[in-house]
Amino acid sequence: MENFPIQPIIAILFSAAIAIRSFRRKSLDLSGAFAGFAVLTIHFGVGYRYGAMLLAFFLTSSKLTKFGEEKKRLVDADFKEGGQRNWKQVLFNSGISAVLALILWRLTGWQDKCLDSKESSLITSLIGGIIGHYSCCNGDTWSSELGILSDSQPRLITTFKPVRKGTNGGVTKTGLLAATAAGGVIGLTFVLIGFFTTKCASDVALKQLLVIPLSAVAGLCGSLIDSLLGATLQYSGFCSVRNKVVGKPGPTVRKISGISILDNNGVNLVSILLTSMLTSIACLYIF
Repeated sequence: MENFPIQPIIAILFSAAIAIRSFRRKSLDLSGAFAGFAVLTIHFGVGYRYGAMLLAFFLTSSKLTKFGEEKKRLVDADFKEGGQRNWKQVLFNSGISAVLALILWRLTGWQDKCLDSKESSLITSLIGGIIGHYSCCNGDTWSSELGILSDSQPRLITTFKPVRKGTNGGVTKTGLLAATAAGGVIGLTFVLIGFFTTKCASDVALKQLLVIPLSAVAGLCGSLIDSLLGATLQYSGFCSVRNKVVGKPGPTVRKISGISILDNNGVNLVSILLTSMLTSIACLYIF
């Protein structure tokens, strides 16, 4: 409890600086900046590791979104300069984790905990859920942003048939490798910050290193789940007028795959939820 006066203040000031910087650099629009400030404050206020994982996802994803913009502009029908995210995208990509972080705060206060199911299976599962959440988010984003720049033609995950770039559910080797690496980055962030914020028994502390391969698998798993949902529950069609893959049917659109049940935000939310649950369960068995 001794950190109570300072940690929330640091969280507010740091989150405000990140939100303003992101708005100025067009990574977030105005609504996204306010939402980003709120969720980042919650994460850093509860625990520095949780804020660091969110920040690792946001900063790396923002950089990759801006990478190869000219090439993406030719393929992506919903292209936005700088990849500006609004409040919906922010909440769909961090809302579940914010709720988990608040539950953790109610259970642990301001004390950071190691993954140790012998001490508390509930706390371990909640932390695992946050790790899985950002491994999935980062994996999906890296996979999409780097996969679309790959020279290889994507294949639909349900049929393995070649499809146009930008098709929901299309995967490439480059994209899958990127998703695995992205998950590993989240795990590495968790472990490195944990060296400074947690105090665990030596055997428990050493076991925390297993978070890195676990989060790498979670990143790949999240990307695959996202692709599977995108190929089946999200519409993709080729517009002969715009000469691009689009997400809505129309008179000039020839269907490629999927049906119009979920939009991109919905697909992200479901894949995050499933990956968080799977990672949470895995943490109970591993730790």
